Amino acid sequence: MNHNEVQGLIKQFNYYRLLGEKSFAQVPDEKLFLQYNAESNSIATIVKHLWGNMMSRWTDLLNSDGEKEWRNRDGEFENDITSREEMMKKWNEGWDCLFNSLNSLKSEDMEKLIYIRNMGQTVQEAIDRQLSHYPYHIGQIVYIARMHAGAKWENLSIPKGRSQEYNKDKFEKPKQTQHFTDEL
Repeated sequence: MNHNEVQGLIKQFNYYRLLGEKSFAQVPDEKLFLQYNAESNSIATIVKHLWGNMMSRWTDLLNSDGEKEWRNRDGEFENDITSREEMMKKWNEGWDCLFNSLNSLKSEDMEKLIYIRNMGQTVQEAIDRQLSHYPYHIGQIVYIARMHAGAKWENLSIPKGRSQEYNKDKFEKPKQTQHFTDEL
């Protein structure tokens, strides 16, 4: 994997971070902590879980198991964050850990064997694993935020009923090569 490919992965992670942040912005503070029922997670709880996962997986990526002894995964699902500021601190700390780790990788690191819960995989496979895991939870955040925002929701992608207009605009432009997040 070359530098451009790593940058493409970073852009994809940034895209999902942006979706989360655009969702948070549309939710009143008190609804960030609301659970539909005792078995569901609030937006803040999902953020706490993402934070715990990111801190564990990306800290000392090349040298220690991705499931750190200090991680309290079960505690990540306790709905105990009390402010938007506290939630955003965890959100940013997790993403900073991820991006610092990704930015430190060299091409030759991508095929190195690392472990998560004693299960060996290449760094590339571990990145792919997280690039599937985080969008799964960010999709939950978007869905919950959209329910909380109701009619005030501002679309994060192509607005409903505007696909033809969107596609027309795209196909009027010459073919080009770029990452799908370059227009954000």
